[in-house]
Amino acid sequence: MYSEDDINSAVAAGALSEDAAASFRAHMSEVRGISRGDEENFKLLNSFNDIFVAIGIAIMLFAAGAIGQQLGNMLVEVPAWDWGSEWTEAEYQAYQQLSGLRTATQIAIAAGLIALTCWPLAEFFTLRRRMALPSIILLLGFVGGVFVGCTALGVALVGTEQSEPIAGYFVAGAGVIAALAAWLHWLRFKVPITVAAGSAALAATLIGLIVAALEPTGLDQGDVALWLTFVAGLAIFAFAMVWDLKDPARTTRRSDVAFWLHLLAAPMIAHPIFYTLGVMGGSEIGVGKAIAVLAIYIAFGIVALIVDRRALLVSALIYVLVALAFLFDRFGAVELTVALTALVIGSALLSLSAFWAPIRRGVMGIVPEDWRDALPSSERDLVAAPA
Repeated sequence: MYSEDDINSAVAAGALSEDAAASFRAHMSEVRGISRGDEENFKLLNSFNDIFVAIGIAIMLFAAGAIGQQLGNMLVEVPAWDWGSEWTEAEYQAYQQLSGLRTATQIAIAAGLIALTCWPLAEFFTLRRRMALPSIILLLGFVGGVFVGCTALGVALVGTEQSEPIAGYFVAGAGVIAALAAWLHWLRFKVPITVAAGSAALAATLIGLIVAALEPTGLDQGDVALWLTFVAGLAIFAFAMVWDLKDPARTTRRSDVAFWLHLLAAPMIAHPIFYTLGVMGGSEIGVGKAIAVLAIYIAFGIVALIVDRRALLVSALIYVLVALAFLFDRFGAVELTVALTALVIGSALLSLSAFWAPIRRGVMGIVPEDWRDALPSSERDLVAAPA
């Protein structure tokens, strides 16, 4: 299995001419009946060996975390709780603080060891072997380990009691350090998902800072964080479009970067909207809200068709399933609620997939011409290799 990066590398090395690469892309578009851009290709697996290596990496990272946990347990010893003795309130509080310190220390060391393990493994499996799935796991392990480790380290240094009022600042600080770690990883390895990981870290930083700053106002922190997540999602979506517009033919690494950014932005945009409508609140949402959910999903579908990315549709799918199930149940199809919901959604998704290109060509008619020229084409044209 060869990716666009492999084809571009072959062209750059002279093993394949630009005309041959363009002809190959055009041929594959004809065979599959869809343009390269509409397929939304991204590299996840080169072969089954990727899965084999990924399993080995997961076991190795689990071992690193387990060793770190035991080291933390050795560094902060907590005496066994004696249920037969009478403890004063002060002694109980001291015991709780020591237990919290041990937990924070365990998490900090475990996450740090995971991050430290990921980098040398990436030197071989990412830089030399160019394996897709292992590279993604190692990147997530590295950035996630830095973020979690820094947060836990802050709690361990300050103490669990003192850290609660300033938890947002801990998250913000850890987000900055994780973003820097993602940037360093990108400079070294150029894994496409790295940009999304760094963007998530920066979003966590800003959200943590704003939530912490607004705490004295008495505003509901959950609602504030929810809508800040929505705003961050819109910003990341715009950032994804910047990468997309640099590669409308979707033949370079920029397209892969944009894919992961869209995948990150989609749930950040969808969840706050549908959560506010009460879709997942556990109570009946009402006919009006159910119809609103469907209308919003259709709007998401139009946006997805225009930008030629399916992430918004996938992220909002669970909410549409709930809304449709409610409507079928309300209008009498109680026994067939699940079956009818699955039938309607499944048919709609398969039809959209089968006729994505002609539907998109129709929707693009509402888009201004200068925007249309900048966006990916749904026509199966000859695609030249980038210079």
